[in-house]
Amino acid sequence: MPCERKPMRYGHSEGQTDVCFDDTGNFIVTCGSDGDVRIWESLDDDDPKSISVGEKAYSCALKNGKLVTAAANNTVQMHTFPEGEPDGILTRFTTNATHVAYNSSGSRVAAGSSDFMVKVVEVSDSSQQKTLRGHNAPVLSVTFDPKDEFLTQVISWPLLQKSNDVTNSKSLCRLAWQPRVAKLLAVPVETTVQLYQRDSWALVSTLSDDLGTQPINVVAWSPCGKFLATGSIGGLLTVWDVEGKLCVDRQKHEKGYTVCGLAWHPSGTQIAYTDTEGCLGLLDGLSSSSSSSTMAIKSTKVTGSSNLLREIFILESGSPAKNLVALDDEDDDDLVPATGRARNRSAFLDDENSLDPGSLKLGLDKLGNYEDDAGSAIVLPAASAAPLHPVYEGPMPTPHQKAFQPGSTPAHLMHRFMMWNSVGIVRGYNDERDNAVDVEFHDTAIHHAMHLTNSLGHTLADLSHEAVLLACPSTDELASKLQCLHFSSWDTNKEWMVDLPKGEDVRAVCLGQGWAAAATSALMLRLFSIGGVQRELFSLPGPVVCMAGYGEQLLIVYHRGTGFDGDQALGVQLLLFGRNRQQVIQGEPLPISRRSHLSWLGFTAEGTPCFIDSEGVVRLLNRSLGNTWTPVCNTRDHCKGKSDHYWVVGVHENPQQLRCIPCKGSRYPPTLPRPAVAVLPFKLPLCQTTTEKGQMEEQYWRSVLLQNHFGFLSSSGYEIDEEAQSRAQKEQQELLMKMFALSCKLEREFRCVELAELMTQNVVTLAIRYASRSRRMALAQRLSELALEKANQLQGPEEEEEPLQYTRRNTGSSVFNKDCVDLSIGLNPFAKGSPASPDKPSPKPGEFHSVSGGTGRSSAGGQPRATNVLDSMTSSSRKPTVLLGSSVSAGKLSKTPVLKPLAPRPKSKTQSTLLNMSASKAANKKPAEEREPAVDRLKPTEALPPASPADNVENTKPKTGFQLWLEENRKSILADNPDLEETDVIKEAMGRFRNLSAGDRLSWTERAKGDEGDLKKRKRAEESQGDDNGQNHSDENSAKKKKPLDTSAKLSAFAFSKN
Repeated sequence: MPCERKPMRYGHSEGQTDVCFDDTGNFIVTCGSDGDVRIWESLDDDDPKSISVGEKAYSCALKNGKLVTAAANNTVQMHTFPEGEPDGILTRFTTNATHVAYNSSGSRVAAGSSDFMVKVVEVSDSSQQKTLRGHNAPVLSVTFDPKDEFLTQVISWPLLQKSNDVTNSKSLCRLAWQPRVAKLLAVPVETTVQLYQRDSWALVSTLSDDLGTQPINVVAWSPCGKFLATGSIGGLLTVWDVEGKLCVDRQKHEKGYTVCGLAWHPSGTQIAYTDTEGCLGLLDGLSSSSSSSTMAIKSTKVTGSSNLLREIFILESGSPAKNLVALDDEDDDDLVPATGRARNRSAFLDDENSLDPGSLKLGLDKLGNYEDDAGSAIVLPAASAAPLHPVYEGPMPTPHQKAFQPGSTPAHLMHRFMMWNSVGIVRGYNDERDNAVDVEFHDTAIHHAMHLTNSLGHTLADLSHEAVLLACPSTDELASKLQCLHFSSWDTNKEWMVDLPKGEDVRAVCLGQGWAAAATSALMLRLFSIGGVQRELFSLPGPVVCMAGYGEQLLIVYHRGTGFDGDQALGVQLLLFGRNRQQVIQGEPLPISRRSHLSWLGFTAEGTPCFIDSEGVVRLLNRSLGNTWTPVCNTRDHCKGKSDHYWVVGVHENPQQLRCIPCKGSRYPPTLPRPAVAVLPFKLPLCQTTTEKGQMEEQYWRSVLLQNHFGFLSSSGYEIDEEAQSRAQKEQQELLMKMFALSCKLEREFRCVELAELMTQNVVTLAIRYASRSRRMALAQRLSELALEKANQLQGPEEEEEPLQYTRRNTGSSVFNKDCVDLSIGLNPFAKGSPASPDKPSPKPGEFHSVSGGTGRSSAGGQPRATNVLDSMTSSSRKPTVLLGSSVSAGKLSKTPVLKPLAPRPKSKTQSTLLNMSASKAANKKPAEEREPAVDRLKPTEALPPASPADNVENTKPKTGFQLWLEENRKSILADNPDLEETDVIKEAMGRFRNLSAGDRLSWTERAKGDEGDLKKRKRAEESQGDDNGQNHSDENSAKKKKPLDTSAKLSAFAFSKN
């Protein structure tokens, strides 16, 4: 009996669900924890009829056009079918009703409740009720004998785990009588199904499956009575041939969720089932033919037992089944226990509608075989040997997650969000009155709202500040289309459309700055310009799941393989479409939570890639740690109920917040009324965050992580908010100082040194003072050594060039503020050399020179200093340098001006120096006085054209090892990349130089130092020659000789002479 498992449909919110067919099989009825009953014409019904019955609905039953539901408001309600009109309340309980069942004729309804009672109600007259009392646990299941002679209830079995509530029960234990002949009662017990014989209540056989490791939850007989279907907690669906004791079909839930509802189609060809996630599924293609022609999948263990079910209600000693109650329609007052012994009537609460189970006698003396209406004896066949086949017992593969559009709700909804992002909202309507798309912008200054006719049936959409991108699937007549409405275009033709090749459908779309992308079913990604020009296309390693775009970045998630045990095997690619196109992340695995799927993908408002899985974990890309993913928030921590979720619409790093829509009892918000957006805070999942130490550590590392976007934006040429960056760095240093004080208090001096390594130099000075005042002299001594090391790092030589991309030094502040400069000067206020020597070359614009000593070199070895804000500014001339040194010696620190950076700009001294090498030579003809910038008029590097080193040897700074390497390898770089501009050549050269081994870089540095010595010798020779021929000096050299005669030079000389 091989069957086909149809894809599941979302029907209800997370929680217990139930399902049944109508008498004709034309409708499927489901109920769930959202309190709704839905009537489906088929599994593909996009608009099922919905009936609200309360806060939750636990069970439903349908017969003769009457729909009965067990609701959480302590009632059993009746509605007409299929109209869904209320038809009264059948009965009430003191707590939730748990299960309802019709008898075979539909004249009676049995209902169980968590208040330990069962009621039998006449459908035609609800006042005719019988109440069965005496149970000592909540009732899990009720079912009528098809001959209307017995009513079977389950509250708990000795073999099952007992519980105080239905929701806490390990299994629902839904019983089922064999239809028509009614000779067998199927009872799920742990991982098996036990079959009891009618009248004798003997256990005649047990059906078990070696692959079934989880308890069975529900059972259901086929209409013919030959097959039995079971659903387990682990999501295993099994169909048994009861006569042959064979498992004829086995299906696994696509996500492994618990099956809690099961129903056969009246024709016996389909099985409908529901799970605890609120989804509806269907097994199609079942055959009700004789089991003799069916191939066995696995042998069945059959055991016999002569144990009898002797008790109707629960006794202290217990029995295999505790709750078998017989109802005699002819004499309802004649009930006696199955044992024939009189029961204590005081154990039951009598009322006029209550039944005392002490008057009706069961014929347990009928231990022979049951005879049917024809008089032939029905003998259950013995266990038959079935051929054994190899069975795979390893992990089960996980079905691939379907492609989706981030920020959208499911496509089968009539009214849905096609896109909700930081720009606006795209809504789709597909009902009898209208099939349209509405576009609404959060900022109406971008564009006014639009109403578009959706004649092509678009299902995918994306929205940016430039355009609206729509896509529709292909049909038998039409190809899949990509439509773009470029509303920011300056011409009149703002719309363009592209037809995809035959057999290729659009699976995902996204928009960026000046481009659009579409991933297709042919594992292709097609790029278009925003105006409709086809650009690059390339193949994807696997089926696309979703995409997201931001500026020049494109983020793609796809299936890189097949996952197992509920896990998805996803890969991610991150591409940059700027001038230097590159693939930042090359198909690395996407780290989502176990047994989850991707639910949202995008970028933060600052341009950092981000994604969220179905477990509610939010992860950000950490660029400073090798492009790893760091969890920053878990939305499930903020949900009040298990079925509540948050639907994300945006992520912000500054301020740190997650913008999302709370969805009570569902995963998606409704379109109307417009849902309200909530804000959730970020929190890193560090250990012991309830302690003071853990809280400060979490705040510090969260601030460090969420500050990385400043460096990325700055390196990409964007202007950043320096005030926000400074606030973040100040907050980090304050947290480090607080953790330092706490560690001192706890006498953790080694930990104090570890924290000091993360501090900036001026904060280390504060830590030294704190340690000294705390009388921790050993710690203060170590901190002093650390401060000296930091000062040497700032002033000493660096053999390697600084990378172009933003990096943090010691994860501390990346800005070297004026306090750090002053402190370094205080450690070594006077360096070698004359501060105002007229023979020293003037510093070039864009170069950063040390302020300690005025040697005319950036440091002792002529190497660049650490990356900081000052590197991106032009340095002052010798005059302000000397003044700064003199003011330091006098104890008064001058304030260094800070300029707001322009975009784009070089981020290190190396860049500015190399740009000087390649700039125009015309600037060297300017008089020296005009080229000297003062402190009060510092300008960006681009403001002054630098002098060419080839024009004047005296103005040439000693070359670094990298510059020598570049001169020799420039031709090879241009040969490999002939289209590169000068700045791009320098960036490429720096990348290649950085890839050299440490020994090779050191050799180039030594060569540079040797050239520097030769240069000094040439300078001394030229100076002596210049003294002999003073009349022939150039205008530039004359200007330089006059330079030390100004006021600032005199002040500088005075300051040095005093000392």
